[in-house]
Amino acid sequence: MKSEKRQTLHDLIENAGGCAVTDGGFATQLEKHGASINDPLWSAIYLIKDPHLIKQVHLEYLEAGADILVTSSYQATLPGFSSRGLSIEEGESLLERSVKLAVEARDSFWNSAKRNPGNKYRRALVAASIGSYGAYLADGSEYSGCYGPDVNLKKLKDFHRRRLQVLVEAGPDLLAFETIPNKLEAQACVELLEEESVKIPSWICFTSADGENAPSGESFKDCLEVINKSNKVDAVGINCAPPHFMESLISKFKQLTKKAIIVYPNSGEVWDGKAKQWLPSNCFHDDDFGFNATRWRDLGAKIIGGCCRTTPSTVEIISTALREKS
Repeated sequence: MKSEKRQTLHDLIENAGGCAVTDGGFATQLEKHGASINDPLWSAIYLIKDPHLIKQVHLEYLEAGADILVTSSYQATLPGFSSRGLSIEEGESLLERSVKLAVEARDSFWNSAKRNPGNKYRRALVAASIGSYGAYLADGSEYSGCYGPDVNLKKLKDFHRRRLQVLVEAGPDLLAFETIPNKLEAQACVELLEEESVKIPSWICFTSADGENAPSGESFKDCLEVINKSNKVDAVGINCAPPHFMESLISKFKQLTKKAIIVYPNSGEVWDGKAKQWLPSNCFHDDDFGFNATRWRDLGAKIIGGCCRTTPSTVEIISTALREKS
């Protein structure tokens, strides 16, 4: 059973005609429903406040054509929950809930969709989100890669380990390490996958502030070196970077790795980690994503979606564009 599960990500890509669609901005869609997420836990606060709304957002992305649901656990950490006065057990239960809500949404949607022989949908996979250490710090350091001299490999592994264990035990189809800003944390993720003998697929996504390197300033050649040696990582790519960086970064990654390439950029707006707000910049509109998604696929991307400030509308346009031109 485990070996069958190991193939699911590659099977999905193949069944999607060579390029699958992941979902879009989770917190963005929560806010469209009136949610207030100005909190150190960010969207994960709704695991506590309104889990039904989380499930509703998952369903909206499935309706839009997402082949992969990313759970609401990006900023959900045991230290973060502890700082809110929750016990370890309560924090672990909330991590499990993030997976359960996505799985329940996927299963109910698919049970309905598959009754219609002409439906356009594929059975989605659930990716358990593991945000970077910087995401937990909630100071914008996932966009700078500057964790300070006291953060070493052991500290990063200790930080991520129990969350990874709980999420894997909750039964997702794969793991999604997101907005990794430096080589050190990428190495911590890879070593954890090995040490914990994780059997499900995973992807590791970096972000980029300049369209050339990781936020830390390290080259992607250096960052991908440890990932390329691991058979625990199935895909690698970029998330929450401006969409106009994607073409050059896909071309770069194509030269640096044989792993599947995934891109899910933000809208192009820039996050001010100190002021806790999005700043207008060189933005893509939804129609821009449709046109560019086919370009990114043709350059070699195997999974495409959106990150912050994108919505189900964005994902529907991406999904439609890829289906029409596959």
